[in-house]
Amino acid sequence: MLEVFGERDSVLRRVEELVECEVIVRGNEIVLRGTEVAVERAEGVFDGLIGLAEDGNHPTPETAERLYKMADRGGGREVLGDVILTHRGRRVAPKTRNQKAYTDAIRENQIVFGIGPAGTGKTYLAVALAVEALNRGEVARIILTRPAVEAGESLGFLPGDVMAKVDPYFRPLYDALYEMVDPAKFQAHLERGIIEIAPLAFMRGRTLNDAFIILDEAQNTTPQQMKMFLTRLGFGSKMVITGDVTQIDLPKAHASGLLDAQRTLTSVEGVSFVGLQRDDIVRSDLVMRIVDAYEGVGQEG
Repeated sequence: MLEVFGERDSVLRRVEELVECEVIVRGNEIVLRGTEVAVERAEGVFDGLIGLAEDGNHPTPETAERLYKMADRGGGREVLGDVILTHRGRRVAPKTRNQKAYTDAIRENQIVFGIGPAGTGKTYLAVALAVEALNRGEVARIILTRPAVEAGESLGFLPGDVMAKVDPYFRPLYDALYEMVDPAKFQAHLERGIIEIAPLAFMRGRTLNDAFIILDEAQNTTPQQMKMFLTRLGFGSKMVITGDVTQIDLPKAHASGLLDAQRTLTSVEGVSFVGLQRDDIVRSDLVMRIVDAYEGVGQEG
């Protein structure tokens, strides 16, 4: 129960704030009083917290919030308990039902498209699964790529060679990797080519075998670039393509390769499309409100 209630009862207090019923704790017994619907939902939250604690997880107030959002549909424990990897005591796991569907799709298919707004964990979870596959010996290398399309800025004036100029584009991928791989090991992997980070144009003419390949910001590919990338798939490899169709930075005369792929590949066996929504945003409530504002949610006209 100490694990369930959290440090200084922080988890218990958060549950009490969320549920619409009275919570009474008597030793190791929890009594819930309220309407049938409210009690059932609160019971789902506590069942999830207890199950996660029994599985060796450490529930937090955020865990309680996630379980509460899923309590009316069940399965919260299965979602939050699906730990992809653990690094320096930090566990990486899906936090919503759609994120769980996304990770399951990546495990079960050779090519997966994760499409959704910023903050939904598309790239982060894909990188975690890539690191897990590398650690398990399922792949020999990780390849991370993205199109070098500028989002309103100009990088041409930056000093250095091509890789130095495009390096700022790959910061989000570096950030995710730094959280999952020790710095010294990460640098060694880069030098040996076990981890490769390169612009999409560098993929042309290659066949990528025994690799976990992630194409980030895929909404900024053209249909020709997307076809080129997908046909690089070799034996023993897996591809994850992530993108947000509301953030296309291509010139207006160019079609998005991500939208074209949605129309063309939906019925192709071995290719899976997973949609992530605003409810899957896990950065902060403010990010969700920003997305809502730009999409005009709740606005008139």
